[in-house]
Amino acid sequence: MAMRFERFLWAMPAAYALHICEEYGTGFPAWMNQHMHASMTNAAFLMNNALFMAVLLSLSTWASLGTSRLSAFLFLGWASGNLFWNFIFHLATTLIADSYSPGLVTASLLYYPVSILAGVLAVRDKRLDLAGVLGAFAVGAAIMMFVIWAGLWHFHIP
Repeated sequence: MAMRFERFLWAMPAAYALHICEEYGTGFPAWMNQHMHASMTNAAFLMNNALFMAVLLSLSTWASLGTSRLSAFLFLGWASGNLFWNFIFHLATTLIADSYSPGLVTASLLYYPVSILAGVLAVRDKRLDLAGVLGAFAVGAAIMMFVIWAGLWHFHIP
């Protein structure tokens, strides 16, 4: 029996939870402040991630219980911003800082493959076509860029 999109999508909040533990446990806020000229406290990190998880769980519930294209698109848009593009972010910041970016391990081992598989399953199960998945991932990129700009650099470019 093949895994369906509506069931597999729950791997995304699970991966997100593990990733937040890695980031917090290895000092992501302090690392960002030191290496990326960000301004982030541990409290802000936890508050933002609690909010992002609440949105992800809400969209996961909607997309898993419904069959609309809109629910799948919004879920993949939000989830790709928080997972796939977060993987790209950790990879880039590791290279830029020449230092382990806290969160890189779970982003590499979980975020990248889980995001790709969710997109593949969305197409296979006809929740979205390829253009819809790519569009959702483009929305996710915009979300991630805004979160970095607003949340880490407070509307300035360092």
